Amino acid sequence: MAVLTKAGPAGSRVPGRPALRRGRFSVVWRPRTVLVLALAALALFAGLVVNIGRGDFPISIGEVVAVLLGGGDRGQRFIVLDLRLPQSLTGALVGGALAVSGAITQAVARNPLASPDIIGITMGASATAVFVIVVGGGFGAVGGLLSSAGLPIAALVGGLLTAAVIYGLSWRKGIQGFRLVLVGIGINAMLLAVVQWLLVVAELYEAARATVWLTGSLNARGWEHVVPVALALVVLVPAALVLAHALGALQFGDDTARGLGMRVDRARTWLLVVAVGLAAVATASAGPIAFVALVAPQIAQRLVGAARPPIAASLLVGAALTVLADVVARTALPAPLPVGIVTAVIGAPYLLYLLARHGREART
Repeated sequence: MAVLTKAGPAGSRVPGRPALRRGRFSVVWRPRTVLVLALAALALFAGLVVNIGRGDFPISIGEVVAVLLGGGDRGQRFIVLDLRLPQSLTGALVGGALAVSGAITQAVARNPLASPDIIGITMGASATAVFVIVVGGGFGAVGGLLSSAGLPIAALVGGLLTAAVIYGLSWRKGIQGFRLVLVGIGINAMLLAVVQWLLVVAELYEAARATVWLTGSLNARGWEHVVPVALALVVLVPAALVLAHALGALQFGDDTARGLGMRVDRARTWLLVVAVGLAAVATASAGPIAFVALVAPQIAQRLVGAARPPIAASLLVGAALTVLADVVARTALPAPLPVGIVTAVIGAPYLLYLLARHGREART
C-alpha cells in the first residue's frame, strides 16, 4: 500500500523500500499490500457473483455479470437487482464494517482478542436492539414501525454506551489490552443475561423475531438495509484511514506515543468512536454476525505481513469472508442457515487458538 511521508533532506527513498517523490512528500510502495488488496477484491467480486446466482431460480455467472452491466431480460433483472443483490451487498458492507471495527479495537488494545463481539460492544448494540423489538411489539402497527425505524439508532446508542462503560472500567492510568478484554467479557456476560431475560418476557412473535435477528442473518435484506451501512462506511472508513497514523504510534505504548507529540486520549477516543459506530450500524442491519470482527483483521494482518491489523485489507477480507460464508450458509445444507452460524463455526476454533497461544506466551 502506498503511504505518504515527508521526504528527508537527503532524497526520496525509505531504506529497504521503493519510494517515489513528489514535492515535499514521498510515496512508499508496498507491492505485497497491493497484491493482497487486489486478491481480496477479486475474491469479494467472485463471492458476490456466485451468491447472486444461487437460489430457487439459478442464474449463471455470465448472466449475473450481464445483468450487473445492464443486460439480461426483465425477470433476471428483477431477481438480481431487487431480490439478491441487496442481500449480498448487505453482507459485504456489514462484513467490511465489522472487520474495520475489529482492526481498530485490536490495534488500540494491542490485543488480538479485543474485537467488538468479544468485549461486549456488539452485545450492547444487540441488547438495545432487542429491547426495541420487544417493547415496540407491544404497541401494534405503530410499535412495529418504531422498532424498524429505531433499530439502527438504538443499536448505535447501545454500542456507544457499552463502549464508554468498558473504557471507564478498564482505565487505570492507561489502557492495558488484557484488562480491556477481561472487563469486556464481563460486560458481555451481563448484557447476554439481559437479552435472555427480554426474550423470556417477550410475546412469542417478538421473541421469535429477536431470536432470528440475534443469530446474524442476511435473509430478506433489501436496499433499506444497504443504505445505512453504506453511509456509515463512506463517513467512518475515511476517518479511520485519517486516524491510522495514531494506531501506529499507539503500538509502542502510551508514554512513547506522548513522547512523539500525540494526544493519546483524544486519538484513542476518536478511534473507538469510529469502531463502535461501524460495529453498531453493522449489527443493526444484519444482527450480530459472530467472529468476523475477530478473524478478518488477523487474516489481513498475516497476509500483508504488518505489525498491526491493516484497515483497508481488513475491510476487503471481512467483506469477502462474509459473502463467502453466506454462499455456504445458503447452499451447503438442504435448508438455508443464518450466516452467523457459519461464521461462528469458522471463528470459534480460531478464538480457542488465540486463547491457547496467549496462555503459552504468559507462561514463558
